[in-house]
Amino acid sequence: MRILVVEDDPSLARGVVTALRAMGFAVDHEADGSDAVRLATTEPYCLVLLDLVLPGVPGLQILREIRRRGCKIPILILTVRQAISDRVKGLDLGADDYLPKPFDLSELEARVRALIRRAEGAPYPKLICGHLEWERSTGAISLHGRPLLLRRREAAVLVALMAQVGKVIIKDRLLNEIFGFDEPVGPNTLELYIARLRKKLEPDGPHIRTIRGVGYMLELA
Repeated sequence: MRILVVEDDPSLARGVVTALRAMGFAVDHEADGSDAVRLATTEPYCLVLLDLVLPGVPGLQILREIRRRGCKIPILILTVRQAISDRVKGLDLGADDYLPKPFDLSELEARVRALIRRAEGAPYPKLICGHLEWERSTGAISLHGRPLLLRRREAAVLVALMAQVGKVIIKDRLLNEIFGFDEPVGPNTLELYIARLRKKLEPDGPHIRTIRGVGYMLELA
């Protein structure tokens, strides 16, 4: 899963990006509002974190344009503005939640999880595929009740496959979900993650099937 952070405060942006990546998300950061609408409406993000006071294009204008284009991506507003009228205006323009600065990172993480669950229509705390389970709140993955020790991107690939179990996910979509723009991607990176996952799911876990020339599919055992 991939998140776009639109925030011009470099210190705050670093902290937010670090926290989100630790949760297993791929994260892109934009400090200027000029490209935010294009990115939010063309890239496969699961959430946008949007500051209201930005250079280039103001946050409310970005929010308005994203919704005008029919994009329903969840948007969480982050801002120092405390007035009730500012909050109401943002929510009326289509924001899904509002978090005033300064905020605790644990609260931000909880709101991110809640917004993504709501967008997925998944109110339950677990994603379950046969004997494979992913705890949404902690990011822990288990098979037959035993923890799977996965690296961050291995877990991101597996969760993406679990969310579409029985369906083919094309390679480019998987790469877009687990890597941000500024992260280098080798030619065989995804294949390496898939190979590692297959070993860790053996012998009694679901199978990751390769659809040659297209992508991958998670099949229940």
